[in-house]
This record gives sequence, structure tokens and C-alpha cells, in this order.
Amino acid sequence: MSAICDFSAEELRQLERELDASYQSWRARNLKLDMSRGKPAASQLDLCNGALAELKTTRTASGADARNYGILDGLPEMREYFGKLLGLDPANITIGGNSSLNLMYDLLVQLVLFGTAGQKPWGKLDKVKFLAPAPGYDRHFAITEKLGFEMILIDMTPTGPDMDQVEKLVAADPAIKGIWCVPLYSNPQGICYSDETVARLGKMKCAAPDFRIFWDNAYGVHHLDGETALADIFASCNAGGNPDRAYYFFSTSKITFPGAGVSLVATSAANKKELLARLTIETIGYDKLNQLRTLQFLPTPEALKAHMKKLAAEIKPKFDLVLGVLEKEFSGTGLLSWTVPQGGYFIAVDTLDGCAKATVELAADAGVKLTGAGAAFPYHRDPRDRNIRLAPTYPTLDELQQAIRLFCVCAKLAGVRKLLTSK
Repeated sequence: MSAICDFSAEELRQLERELDASYQSWRARNLKLDMSRGKPAASQLDLCNGALAELKTTRTASGADARNYGILDGLPEMREYFGKLLGLDPANITIGGNSSLNLMYDLLVQLVLFGTAGQKPWGKLDKVKFLAPAPGYDRHFAITEKLGFEMILIDMTPTGPDMDQVEKLVAADPAIKGIWCVPLYSNPQGICYSDETVARLGKMKCAAPDFRIFWDNAYGVHHLDGETALADIFASCNAGGNPDRAYYFFSTSKITFPGAGVSLVATSAANKKELLARLTIETIGYDKLNQLRTLQFLPTPEALKAHMKKLAAEIKPKFDLVLGVLEKEFSGTGLLSWTVPQGGYFIAVDTLDGCAKATVELAADAGVKLTGAGAAFPYHRDPRDRNIRLAPTYPTLDELQQAIRLFCVCAKLAGVRKLLTSK
């Protein structure tokens, strides 16, 4: 297809009429489809129903009764399990409930109230700033916005955050206390941090001695095409002389059931000591029976990896469908660009500047709910109003086929109308 950006005004007006007619026919179907969140489909959840089987025992490997109080940092066998799966030191892992996001929020609130490493609590500072690589995860940004931090947008590159920007900022400003990172198959672009990026994050000079990396490895085992290796953030921090810099988060939310998963935070021995001193007041322990259920359903890291291949077989046809339609409808037009992720849960698209909101609104009016335009940026402000996150996993293939075809009509119509304003 020829580049629509090069069309004459008359050609654009004719195309707009054709697209509008197509759009109105879609509106008449009264669709009610949802592509707004990265939720597992029922077919994926069905593959996890074995986790609902009756427990064979309520005793831990050491003989403790998992029905009772205690074991604040989680079952030792659960910590060993995640240590083997993710290459972490089990001694430095703390097991949480079903939500790693809850652990992130909780840790940030603790830093606001109590501080870390003998530094002043963040809540007693005049200002706290946080780096927000974007496009990024909207719920990360919601936490820091709710806590009143000033978020600083960092550009994403094909190898992770723009480290020149990051290093310059953190070296000069002690008010910058942390950075959000989704290092593997990032939400929404599917970017994987390079070894160099991980090394620079660990060794960079920070004006704030209590600068912290919130390392959310949410998609660490969610591969679609082969496996992409991720450098060890703790090794990088240790090599840089910053052993306490990173908090590492993970969960089984998209491995078993989002509503009944197991989460973790891993960090240095000193940071874990601080964390447990606060947790012992906050809780008497997370759900140990659910930890046993997870271990019973997926007894080894190898079993988990085999399970993930089954989930990938459910998900990949949906990614292939979306990517195939985007290629057919937009290749060579100049109206849209998109990522081709090797794992994770999302496909990111960029419209022409100034067209993302219009595209999302057109889709919503015709019955397809997308993630809000700007959601992947701090304060929901996309400077170029172009990024949209597509979440293919939840709809059925038939629903997804309809949703993505309508999306294409909406993105084209918004793009052509934008081009007409400059003719």
C-alpha cells in the first residue's frame, strides 16, 4: 500500500468517506468487546484447574502446620523453588500474597513512613521524585502519583530506559529516590533490557544514598518465541558497590490464577531485615496453604516451564492474529507502527502524532474498549498522543478478529482526519 501521508487532499477526503462508511457499519453491530487489560482468558485459566485439587498435606517439608500462624517470610521450600526458577538467593526472598503490586505499594509506603538504611523517611522530605520509563505500566505510575511523588518521564529505547538520561538525572538530584523497571518483555512494548543497561543501573552514581530500583520482573517466564535471558540485577548492583539498591518482584498471577497466585520480593540481606521488622507488625504471615497448593500443582521449576509452554500455545495465536492484521492493513501506509514482542502480554502501537485519543474514542463508541490513550505515561499524559497498548489475551479468537479489524478502521480514520487538517 502506498504511503497515505503522501495523498493529496482530495484523495484523503475520498478515503475518509470510505473509512467513515466502514466505521458506521461497525457501529451498527453494537459490539461489546474488551481489550483494555492484560487478563488471561478462560481457556488459559482452565489449564490451571489442577491447582484447585485438594491438598495432599497441610504440613510443610519441615513438618510445620501451614494452617496455623507463623513463617513470616514464606515456606522455605517456596523460597527455594523461586530461587532455582529465577536465579535468586532463597535467603533473601520474602513470599507475599497473590499480588506483587501489593508488595510494591507496601514497600513504597514503608519508605515514605520509615525510610531505609538510616536515611530520613521519604514522607518527611520536601519533595520525592521517581523516574518513570515510558511507555510503561500504568499501575506503577498510579502508585507513585497517589503517594505524591513527582514522576520524571524517561524515554524507552530498544535496550531499556535511556541510560544517558537516567545517569545524568540521578547523579545531580538527591530528591530522585527510585526508578520503575519492567526488565523483560516490558509493559507495553515488550522491550528486554540489555546486559549493558542492567550493568549501568547497578553501578551508576546516585546523589541519593537511598536510591532504589523497583525491578518488576512480571513476565520473567512468559516467553512466546524461545527464551530471552536477563542479566542479574543483584550481581550488577553488587559489582557497582550498591548491594541494597534493588527490590525484585515476581508473582504467579499470570502463571496460575491472578486471584490466587503467590508473589515475592527479593532484596539484599540488610533490606530484608528491615522489611521483616515491619512485616512482623503488619501481618503474622501470608497464605501458606496457597504456597503449598502452588508447589503441589507445579512441583518443580521444570514443571512450571512446561506449564508456561502450554499457556504460550494458547496466547501466541492471538498475538499472531493481531500482528498479521496490522501488517496487512498498515504496512507502507505511514499511519501506524507497532512492536513485535517475543514474550509478555501486550503489543504497543504508535499512531500518527495526535491520533491516539481519537482512535481510542472511536473504538469505544463502536463497542471496543481499549486501554486509555496516555495510560502508559506518567499522569496519563503522552507528549505526542500516539501510543496505544493492545491486550490480545482476554478475548476469544473470533472476538479478537472483530476487535482488531475495527481498531484498524478507527486508527486509519483518525490518521486521515489528522492529515486533512494540514492540507
